[in-house]
Amino acid sequence: MSMKIISKNPSKNFEVLAEFEETTEAEVLQKIKTARAAAAGWRAPGLNKRLQILGGLCEKFAANSAQIANLISLEMGKPIVQSEVEISRAVAFMRWDLENAERHLAPEITFESDREIHEVSYIPKGVVLSITPFNFPFSQFVWQTFQNLVVGNVVVNKPDPNTPQVYKLLEKIIGDSDLPKGVQQFVYGGAEIGSFLAEQDINMICFTGNTKTGQYLYKVAASKMIPILMELGGSAPGIICADADIDGIIEKVFQNRFSNCGQVCHALKRLIVHESKFGEVVEKLTKIAGKQVIGDALDRNTTLGPLVNQKQHKVLNEQFDDAIKKGAKAIFGVKRPQELSGGFFPPTFLTNISRDMRVWKEEVFGPVLPIVSFKSLSEAIEFANDTIYGLGAYIYTASKDTFKDISEKLESCMVSHNGLIYLSAFNPFGGVKASGHGRVRGKWGLRELCNIKVDACEK
Repeated sequence: MSMKIISKNPSKNFEVLAEFEETTEAEVLQKIKTARAAAAGWRAPGLNKRLQILGGLCEKFAANSAQIANLISLEMGKPIVQSEVEISRAVAFMRWDLENAERHLAPEITFESDREIHEVSYIPKGVVLSITPFNFPFSQFVWQTFQNLVVGNVVVNKPDPNTPQVYKLLEKIIGDSDLPKGVQQFVYGGAEIGSFLAEQDINMICFTGNTKTGQYLYKVAASKMIPILMELGGSAPGIICADADIDGIIEKVFQNRFSNCGQVCHALKRLIVHESKFGEVVEKLTKIAGKQVIGDALDRNTTLGPLVNQKQHKVLNEQFDDAIKKGAKAIFGVKRPQELSGGFFPPTFLTNISRDMRVWKEEVFGPVLPIVSFKSLSEAIEFANDTIYGLGAYIYTASKDTFKDISEKLESCMVSHNGLIYLSAFNPFGGVKASGHGRVRGKWGLRELCNIKVDACEK
């Protein structure tokens, strides 16, 4: 028996917006069959033809950006200005792929003599299952699906059930494009239908989400002997050194934690401040928090919207309560307006942190930031690495040498100096430890989705 996929508005106390039928198991089987039939036809015309078709699709997404952004804000609570930025950046990422794929996927000669030539080529894997989360619905779709389509794979995407209207719109836009039937399809549903889908005749899994689900899918992929690309949780440290220019970095520190209501996998989630700067940092962060506008995600004045659903709100409250019970001190820069009901939580700073608190040990997916002080850089690095995760990290220092020294010792795969943005179309994105493995974006992401083939040929 199929379940209902319910679209809700977290800005309006989770009022129901729409209901959709979950994809049935029979429909899943048909979609896999259709994808398998479409695979050869999508690969055969070659990269240049695919890029031509995908270029047209990219421009259709751009033309519908306002409608996509509106639905993202409506369904998951991202402030509309931030939703618009998500769309524009994702379109820019697609355009980078279109402009650079031919260069990065070109065959490479690894050896040549008068008798023989060895050549490496990048071959599509086939049918790829893509499972995407709620926090960046369009960006995550682009990151996983678009590069797969570029290299010649066909994709069956199961989006997060919190944003069905977003994906119904993307499905319509794709249906109106020149993309051949079966090359990209959607499956709607929860964990059960996702599990059923993963068991089918696929060649690779791409997953972005929580670590627990990633561990399950890892086992499924192992049993099928297929590759899996996973971008999981994160608990990124931010280290503010004694020589940091606080006025120059403090706005960036705030945004790196509280953008998208803190629902960002690689967001700054634990702030580690030199004892000489601790009071100043807390005071200035609190002042910035006091200027935030908590409100409906579709209001253009809103800077902090609601959490996506009741579950996220409940977990965050439990993590906060655990910290207070164990002695943490809470500092609120602004209160939630009384007239608001829904998934709202004010930007909150926690001091007097102990490392047995859930806000330190777990990923906090909401607007709460624990802050600790340190005396020596070795202590700061030890704090930073005290996590099961290894995705992003942030270092604030006036010294390039200090940045390099700390970065080398951090168990993170992406490190920002003084707020520089590492999330770019030309950079790889991914983590180590419980943050997953494999990379999306850039040439590394394109090649990750291919089988690497060697031809050793006589001349």
